Amino acid sequence: QVQLVESGGGLVQPGGSLRLSCAASGSIRSINIMGWYRQAPGKERDLVATISSGGFTNYAESVKGRFTVSRANAENTVTLQMNSLKPEDTGVYYCKHVQYGANYWGNGTLVTVSS
Repeated sequence: QVQLVESGGGLVQPGGSLRLSCAASGSIRSINIMGWYRQAPGKERDLVATISSGGFTNYAESVKGRFTVSRANAENTVTLQMNSLKPEDTGVYYCKHVQYGANYWGNGTLVTVSS
């Protein structure tokens, strides 16, 4: 089992920045993928960004150039730096960890972009 704890959500004005962090603990394998998904009100949960243990990244088109995902393998943490935030970035952001075909999710952290 893997446990995930997110932090860093909150209220920010359009154009502002936020930094989300996720810490994984438990039975973590060296080869894995960690990342972030978000669920806007009334919508499905969608990919934001992922990063593999080898450093390969994948971003949703809507966040390319504004968001940066990074990780520290030794600490089993993944971070999402979000810049130039827009109202449509509002939602609950979930951390995800994938290893050997098993998916693990955090409880989510709310990000609200509003003036």
